[in-house]
Amino acid sequence: MRDMESLYRPFTSLGLVLIACGLILVALPFIMRSMPSLERVPWIILWVYRKDGFFFATSPILIIISAVSLLLSLYGRR
Repeated sequence: MRDMESLYRPFTSLGLVLIACGLILVALPFIMRSMPSLERVPWIILWVYRKDGFFFATSPILIIISAVSLLLSLYGRR
């Protein structure tokens, strides 16, 4: 009987994660209404490109950190 309990434990964990994700997705519109406008965020933290209904958002500071990390890992091996 103990083997059956350990067999279903990953499915139970997955079910709980999916329920939590569903609750977050349902609550997201309500959370977004109460948040301040993203226009006040500095461009180095969040950059948004808008054109003809197309939106692209990225974080320049994360791109810089990723590039530095990649260069350090590539040239740090030698």
